[in-house]
Amino acid sequence: MTGPFRKIISVLEGKTIAPPPIWLMRQAGRYLPEYRETRAKAGSFLDLCYSPDQAVEVTLQPIRRYGFDAAILFSDILVIPDALQRNVRFVQGEGPQMDPITVSDIERLKGDRVAGHLLPVIETVRRLRQELPEETTLLGFCGAPWTVATYMIAGHGTSDQAPARLFAYRNPAAFEKLLDFLADISAEYLIAQIDAGADAVQIFDSWAGVLGEAEFNAYAVKPVARMIRTVRTARPGAKIIAFAKGAGMNLRTYRQGTGADAIGLDWSVPLSFAVELQKEGPVQGNLDPMRVVAGGRALEEGIDAILQALGNGPLIFNLGHGITPEADPSHVTDLVRRVRGETG
Repeated sequence: MTGPFRKIISVLEGKTIAPPPIWLMRQAGRYLPEYRETRAKAGSFLDLCYSPDQAVEVTLQPIRRYGFDAAILFSDILVIPDALQRNVRFVQGEGPQMDPITVSDIERLKGDRVAGHLLPVIETVRRLRQELPEETTLLGFCGAPWTVATYMIAGHGTSDQAPARLFAYRNPAAFEKLLDFLADISAEYLIAQIDAGADAVQIFDSWAGVLGEAEFNAYAVKPVARMIRTVRTARPGAKIIAFAKGAGMNLRTYRQGTGADAIGLDWSVPLSFAVELQKEGPVQGNLDPMRVVAGGRALEEGIDAILQALGNGPLIFNLGHGITPEADPSHVTDLVRRVRGETG
């Protein structure tokens, strides 16, 4: 007996579906009035992430409104350092902050409390799979070791991740240990999400674009490959999307190097290059989020270009990064309808 047909899983298996399935990074978030209402009741942002009732609600909001082909767990990549007791907090107007990690801190890292700390997130996944329509893919996720490490080292976000790059050059052994540690606990986190009902998972490497070729291979490819091997050893059929934002030409070998089923493409990836990448397997992306803010002709032209270039191969339609708070919800309605061919 076969299970429900989920379009995104079919694409991850290498099939071409027309029109392509669609979901959007950060589809649950500040551009939606219903999200802002729930967020106001939650207390802190992390309280929202760790409240299964509220996290389920905000995950389902864009599914109710738009009928996307996938729901992505509402959480944050920084729940991992939070579980490691790095004093993570989200400061209004400044973004995430935490206690910067040192070489001696890395030597003392222990992951024994991580799984227990993240049980509310796993409960959210379990409830979501029960509440979502059967045909809707449930995506779990986590941050890639490099990206999570950049926040842990600097203690906050930076524009070029110079603190993490400098730390890696000065302390290569400690940095490698940190990446391996993050890879291992993140893989176990993904396995727990899959066991709770996630149909597929995405690994976000939001800061891959600041790395040179050698560093990309050492800090982005190697740790993610380690994660995917661990997940696949435990759950051989796991479907995994890897998104290395800003990786550019390094994407040529990213899929093969990591073992991911699909690779996410940011909006700076030329469609001519995306076509070449698609010959090797499924791709996801890559509309500029600013086209969603602009709406109208800019949005339509961006959608049409992607569908024309990539629509004849395995494609999951998405943005090239997360939807922004400035986006008009009606523009997202227009986007979904055009991708699905529901407009004249």
